[in-house]
Amino acid sequence: MKHVPHPQAHYVYMVCCVNGTLYTGYTINVERRIALHNAGKGGRYTRSHRPVSLMATWTFNSKGEALRAERELKRLPREQKLRVAEQMRALEGEGS
Repeated sequence: MKHVPHPQAHYVYMVCCVNGTLYTGYTINVERRIALHNAGKGGRYTRSHRPVSLMATWTFNSKGEALRAERELKRLPREQKLRVAEQMRALEGEGS
């Protein structure tokens, strides 16, 4: 029997730091990444601005797609980032 690998999901996530700033990153395991941020072992910025709370996640089929989306999100002004995160939460709420 041939092993068919499952496609790896790639995620972009947005967190809110304790000081109210937003941080956007890439991962293949959101829960683990948030735990690392809150343990002080995540990104350099979040080490001194924790705890962080997850605001939104986006799923992609490839690392390249996810990294492009991360880059685009990081370029947005804060208000637009908040709007995009809110839209994602609203969409997730519809699926419940």
